[in-house]
Amino acid sequence: MTDKFVIQGEKKLNGEVEVRGSKNAAGPALMACLLTQEECVIDNLPLIEDISSTLDVLKSMGVKVSVNGRIVKVEAENISPEKVDFEKFSKTRISVLFFGALLPRVGNFKMPPPGGDRIGLRPISVQLRALEKLGAKIEREGDIYKVSCKKLVGSEIVLEEFSVTATEAVMLAAVLAEGTTIIKGAASEPHVQDLGEMLLKMGAKIKGLGTHTIKIEGVEKLHGCNHRIIPDPIEAGTFIVIGAMAPGKIKVTGVNLSHLDLFLAKLEEIGVNFERGENYVIVSHSPNLKAIKVQALPYPGFPTDLLPIIIPLLLSAEGKSLVHDPLYENRFNYIQELKKMGANIEMVDPHRIFVFGPTKLSGAGIDSWDIRGGACLVIAALAAEGQTIIENVFQIDRGYEKIEERLSELGADVKRISN
Repeated sequence: MTDKFVIQGEKKLNGEVEVRGSKNAAGPALMACLLTQEECVIDNLPLIEDISSTLDVLKSMGVKVSVNGRIVKVEAENISPEKVDFEKFSKTRISVLFFGALLPRVGNFKMPPPGGDRIGLRPISVQLRALEKLGAKIEREGDIYKVSCKKLVGSEIVLEEFSVTATEAVMLAAVLAEGTTIIKGAASEPHVQDLGEMLLKMGAKIKGLGTHTIKIEGVEKLHGCNHRIIPDPIEAGTFIVIGAMAPGKIKVTGVNLSHLDLFLAKLEEIGVNFERGENYVIVSHSPNLKAIKVQALPYPGFPTDLLPIIIPLLLSAEGKSLVHDPLYENRFNYIQELKKMGANIEMVDPHRIFVFGPTKLSGAGIDSWDIRGGACLVIAALAAEGQTIIENVFQIDRGYEKIEERLSELGADVKRISN
């Protein structure tokens, strides 16, 4: 059994909340530590379930891990993949990156499939085919992947989609491969760039970060480094929307605004009241909102992880909004939970929904399906009339650090109940 949140809605929120380190950047940074025998020091680590599970997987393989607050020291002098904790490995989607990170250091190993959100089919065939282009041989036998590689050799790789994890997995493997690797159709998200910046500090030769073509010259050896994780743009977006929904005013600090260009542009289109600073956003209750059309697109487009976050805003907006996620066919699982609260939402197909507003939400008993869907339900519960109980908040804990405590400090009535 997992914990649940009990939320009393319609509370006035005021104060300041600081954005933690990026979940999607921290995982790849930990993987990069496996590419050297020297110590790597990573700062601004988010203290969330997915990262905790990843650290446990590293420890299970014999990697030295020392955590002090938000700083972690990782020394991968010895790696024993045969000792990997399969249960921890299968809890997080980050685990797919182990394939790319272990290839340069360990010629043969076995791994279970990665886990992650319940948002539909998320095969890792794109990632594995890309690694095979570098010389890896990967076979699946039941619930185990058998990976072998005599030598990694650079290659030109054209990705079938702008896959973040495929781009990162190839980057991790290619930096120590022989010769040149060119990734075409590479993802350019901020966390991909952050991984590239860390690899450069370690002595890698990479060009084209932030574009869709990345060129990597393999080197013989990488060294340790100090690296600070970028702030989490998805968490920033979540708190900004919370500030727009609730009465009061919230200052969201530690924000890299350049990572949220289109998101903030869409908030302006909806009619959200906010002002930008150098590294903060001040957002206040926004009563007169307008319906919009929004589609998830690769960076610098609207992030797929922020689509669920704006649904409560659109339920408060006047008119019919169209929301389109081309990537995940079950991304909208949380819609059935919102409907229990009175949401007026129509499924057009597995990738598109119509959101009708303004709709008044009422408290209900609901279930969190995944990280971002769970965050959407928290936002809805904060705005709803009455009490909402959200089950399975482990999913939310995977991506948000102590969100109930941070919301309580702003004035929200949120309690965690352990079953």
